[in-house]
Amino acid sequence: MLSIGIGEIQKNSSVFSNLTEAIQIIDKRKKQVLAMVYPVQKQSIVDSLAGKYKDKIVSTSLTSQEIKEITMLSVVDEKYGNV
Repeated sequence: MLSIGIGEIQKNSSVFSNLTEAIQIIDKRKKQVLAMVYPVQKQSIVDSLAGKYKDKIVSTSLTSQEIKEITMLSVVDEKYGNV
C-alpha cells in the first residue's frame, strides 16, 4: 500500500487516473491517516446503482443542462398551465 501526502495530491492529481493499488492519504504534520483510496474495478457504476431498473434506462444524446431545462419547463407547465 502506498502512502501519499496532501501536498503531493495538490501537485499531481493524475495519480488517481492510473490507480492500480490502494493508497493512504496522510497528513504528514499530524502523522494521521485521512483517507484510503481504492482503485475502481469497472468504469461505469450506472448498472450497479440502477439495480432492477437498469433495463429501463434509456440512453440519450442530450446534455444534463438540456435535460434540466426540459424538466423545468414541464414542471412550470404543469403548475401554471401553458407557458
